[in-house]
Amino acid sequence: MSIHSSLRSKKGTAGLRRNVIKRHERVRHLMSQGHWTEGRSMFGLPKIKQAKIKSRKAITQEKKPEDTAAASATALASPSK
Repeated sequence: MSIHSSLRSKKGTAGLRRNVIKRHERVRHLMSQGHWTEGRSMFGLPKIKQAKIKSRKAITQEKKPEDTAAASATALASPSK
């Protein structure tokens, strides 16, 4: 039996947005924030809020005037049908 298309995960998105982090990742985050003290137990760590990042579409670069001039020159040189 096959899986319905709405239940399948997209390729490459499985590891990008996780709502659970591992203990060593949480300790690393606490160390970077300065909330970790040496000798502290690894159990009972505080929760860490995950920041949701939305990706933006890449902005297309505008064509240079030289490129448009070269394109128009080739269009004029070629015979039109």
